[in-house]
Amino acid sequence: MEAMPNGLARRLFALLTRRHVAGPAWWSVVSRLPVYLMSLAMVLVVREQGGSYAQAGLVSGLYTVGMALGSPLIARWVDRRGRRTVLLATGVLYPSSLAALVWTTGPGDWAQPVLAVLAGVVLPPANACMRSLWARLPLRDDERDTAYLWEALLTEVLVIGAPLMLAALMLTGSAGRALTVVAVIGGVGATGLGLVRVPEDMDGAAKAEASGGSGDGTSRGGLLGPLRSRPMLALTGTMVLCAVPIGLMTLAIPAFVDAHGSRDSTGLVYACWGVGSAVGALWLGRSQSQVAVHLRFPRLVLAFALGTALPLLAISPLTLGLALAVGSVPIALMAASEMTLVSTVADSRSLTEAFTWASVATVVGDALGQQTGGLLMAPAGPRGVFALGFGMALVAAAVAFACRGLLGRTAEVPESAEAGGR
Repeated sequence: MEAMPNGLARRLFALLTRRHVAGPAWWSVVSRLPVYLMSLAMVLVVREQGGSYAQAGLVSGLYTVGMALGSPLIARWVDRRGRRTVLLATGVLYPSSLAALVWTTGPGDWAQPVLAVLAGVVLPPANACMRSLWARLPLRDDERDTAYLWEALLTEVLVIGAPLMLAALMLTGSAGRALTVVAVIGGVGATGLGLVRVPEDMDGAAKAEASGGSGDGTSRGGLLGPLRSRPMLALTGTMVLCAVPIGLMTLAIPAFVDAHGSRDSTGLVYACWGVGSAVGALWLGRSQSQVAVHLRFPRLVLAFALGTALPLLAISPLTLGLALAVGSVPIALMAASEMTLVSTVADSRSLTEAFTWASVATVVGDALGQQTGGLLMAPAGPRGVFALGFGMALVAAAVAFACRGLLGRTAEVPESAEAGGR
């Protein structure tokens, strides 16, 4: 990797080993391990306890609901009270609620779904905290672009690696024990991220700006917070549309592989999807940063849309894997551009909440795509679902190009907030 022509590996190493960066960056990796495997782990735990797939799906689904409902509120708490308080509290409550779910409840108990919702609500906001820190740390614009590219790459690595870690833990014990260990690791990571030192003005920025507001949240948009901003609303809407094809393909890929009699190769085909995205970021990351982000983003969405058409040409699991590897090249780059745009169009006083809404947008779009794909799989088949994904990605590209002007605006602090800070 060091021999790569664009020197991205060297730039990542230089960034992630820098003073004031290395600590939060690496603690954030530890704290995010549960994010990408907990839904699967809950299904395995409920099944291990003797529950049905319906009960397992209910518990996992309620955990996701808790995340979707609670994460914006937790993030707003971060913006108002500071990173440390929230991360220390959730770093204790999260593993405690999951341990209680595993060791004190069983399928059919009323407490199990309640604890699942609670665990989702108190998931430590490590993703949003770290991404808002990247926006506030004293970095050059090209270094910030590298930071968000790292975030996109890390997502790909964790999506692939975290379930493998869960599988390794299960080899030495039960699913319940594995879930508990991962939850505790996540809690320790959140605590570390909360306690690690950053430049004083970085951690105090949110609290200082919050105290300069009206105190009732109206200066930052009331209930909807950052979504009251038209550029932020346009960006999150586009992100929802971009995530729908991902959800559709999540259903279509295993269905296609199964239809060709190669169910055992499903995981390998999925891996091609993530590997292509990571390779694309590593090879093209530097050249992308030379174009203004509000212009770069629509082009990447269009490239993503064209990539979603390639699975329509697949005739076997092997060719589908190749199509996914090639077609996924823009995905991590697109995600990095999304994060950069959030940091520029969102009010600096609400960055943690803004990044959380961006994550929620992706989750909602993915869920809509999976639900739609499930309903259409029988009548349309995998190829029909792939075609719908291509169509939805083209719609997302059209919206992204239409919103270029909005996305090129930087956030403005309302006059009332400026007056309050003087």
